[in-house]
Amino acid sequence: MRRPLSFSARRRLSGLGAAIALSAAAPAAAQTPEPAAANWPMHGRTTTEQRFSPLKQINTETISRLGLAWYQDFDTLRGQEGTPLVIDGVMYVTTNWSKVEAVKADTGEVLWRYDPRVPGNIAVRGCCDTVNRGAAYSDGRVFVGTYDGRLQALDAKTGTLLWSVNTIPEEATLGGIRSYTIDGAPRVAKGVVIIGNGGSEFGARGFVSGFDAKTGALKWRFYTVPAPGNKPDGAASDSVLHNKVYKTWSPTGAWTQSGGGGTVWDSIVYDPETDLVYLGVGNGSPWNYSIRSNGTGDNLFLGSIVAVRPETGEYVWHFQETPMDQWDFTASQPMMILDLIINGQKRHVLAQAPKNGFFYLLDAATGEFISATPYTFLNWAKGVDPKTGRPNFVPDALWSLTDKTWMGIPGSLGGHNWAPMAYSPDTGYVYIPAQQLPEPFHTEKNFKLHKMGVNLGIDMAGLPDDQKIIDAVDSGLKGWLEAWDPVARKVAFTVPHATPWNGGVLATAGNLVFQGLATGGFEAYDARTGKPLYHFDAHSGIVAPPVSYAVNGRQYIAVEVGWGGVFPLMGGAMARYANKSVNHSRLLVFALDGKETLPQETHTGQIPIRTTATFDPAHATRGYDLYQHFCMACHGDNAVAGGVLPDLRSSGTLDSKEGFYAVVGRGALENYGMVGFSKVLTPQDIDDIRQFLIRRSLSQKPQ
Repeated sequence: MRRPLSFSARRRLSGLGAAIALSAAAPAAAQTPEPAAANWPMHGRTTTEQRFSPLKQINTETISRLGLAWYQDFDTLRGQEGTPLVIDGVMYVTTNWSKVEAVKADTGEVLWRYDPRVPGNIAVRGCCDTVNRGAAYSDGRVFVGTYDGRLQALDAKTGTLLWSVNTIPEEATLGGIRSYTIDGAPRVAKGVVIIGNGGSEFGARGFVSGFDAKTGALKWRFYTVPAPGNKPDGAASDSVLHNKVYKTWSPTGAWTQSGGGGTVWDSIVYDPETDLVYLGVGNGSPWNYSIRSNGTGDNLFLGSIVAVRPETGEYVWHFQETPMDQWDFTASQPMMILDLIINGQKRHVLAQAPKNGFFYLLDAATGEFISATPYTFLNWAKGVDPKTGRPNFVPDALWSLTDKTWMGIPGSLGGHNWAPMAYSPDTGYVYIPAQQLPEPFHTEKNFKLHKMGVNLGIDMAGLPDDQKIIDAVDSGLKGWLEAWDPVARKVAFTVPHATPWNGGVLATAGNLVFQGLATGGFEAYDARTGKPLYHFDAHSGIVAPPVSYAVNGRQYIAVEVGWGGVFPLMGGAMARYANKSVNHSRLLVFALDGKETLPQETHTGQIPIRTTATFDPAHATRGYDLYQHFCMACHGDNAVAGGVLPDLRSSGTLDSKEGFYAVVGRGALENYGMVGFSKVLTPQDIDDIRQFLIRRSLSQKPQ
């Protein structure tokens, strides 16, 4: 069995590798120096985004001495997804609501804090909590995207705002139908800060923008789907959209109003060896392909990886992983760059395990398809074409073109979602936070675009009230840590977890893999075998990825705690059944012989309280449909709360029609993210939702 090159061998061959891997047309690019082992200066630590730390003071022999060195509570109990950066002993942390702080990385002493003051009513624009996945650092500046669409530069020493730009052009909102957010981490390449956005579920037209790192001036913009009528944007994408992309869309589909989706909401990677920026493009809007594009065309660049030049945004190549996407199979999941020996030849490759269940290897310079192998069970395709990589669709899986329900595996939350994977050059394995969350898909009748709420085009009937059926679905949910051999194209080992939706992964030279779990454990495993070596009760579920760094010769492991994000959707809410604890959002930092302890606190979540109010069955049924379209994204499928926001089945407002309307209609809690819906829902609509929630409250088991 051929193994990937070792870390040391890759470094010795780095100069030779550029000559082999790059096409003759690609411009020469200077190699980025390997960062100091003590630092974690980029989102994935290095430009390869492998999330591997060369530190090994904490290893398989010393792991038993690992303890909590210090911790810091955050000022919100919402989900936390950030990757801290550490440069020369200073840690830069981003938290929910796009807040940033700098602390001494060995003690936690706060140096400065910055609050961009994102308005509370912006929360309604996104599907997945007001999270932030991290900042970027370059030349003494910290760059962060805010949930309301700004990109900001802060002085790294003082936290002073240096510049701020609105990344969303006014015309992109199209009269309020489209909605944009930023929760991903920016990247910096050759003096350009690059950022995408989210919002496909709410109606958006995806694009990525590059801004001058010193001034904030817009340098280029690249749209990932065409404009209606193939109109030019004056953007770097104009030529490829006009000549290649527009013909893959129906000219009269719903995308002409919704924007088509294709947001680059997470993964952006710059590879200095090829001098390319890789964009992971998301799902379509609406999800329903027959509505979105009248059931015709591949809909480029949905579900694709697109390579552009960092200084100009010029298109170079693309590879579409999921043509005709109708399952929310984004290509937005984390990508990494690897040097592998494949069939006796050194290949410089881009690797990704996206939602659709295939592990992809592409030539990083040209986009040439190398392989796509299932890393998890999937039932929507029977493999891929070995030459092109195009999936061989299962006919019944094309649910939007039939009148049937398709139980998809993976579901829309994917076999792997945004939680970063890691790679160890010592073992040759890619460590994937894998999962299985089946999901039914069926076309929504009488679909129409909403200015508020999700626009999916799928039947939103969700999960029934029957607890036996809920338990049956729950039993089919799985989560595990997977060690994937990218050369042998097979699983080396797995570590089963109690639930899906677990945290990102860190690999270290100490032959360790670290991961936080939805059930509240922070774990360490032997990177060679998966043997559990360490457990810490974090008191709350973890989805964020750990990092490792050193200060004054002492190695630390840090991770943000706070379970949240997209879990209110159907599969994620079901995963929550395995972890009903109260959320405690904080930063945990570990080191050998750490002696700190967390305070004693409750692990029990909100106690179900049955209302005494009554409901009308017909109004409750109508309210169910309204709830699923306008409320589910934040408050959970079928009113099964995910844990961050209050469980509406136990809300005290259910007993008062006027009180419920004050919150849902007039927005009495707008500053906390609960906006009013009176512009899109009538008073009767809102009361029907209340009656649905009363029905759900009365179906709860009393405590």
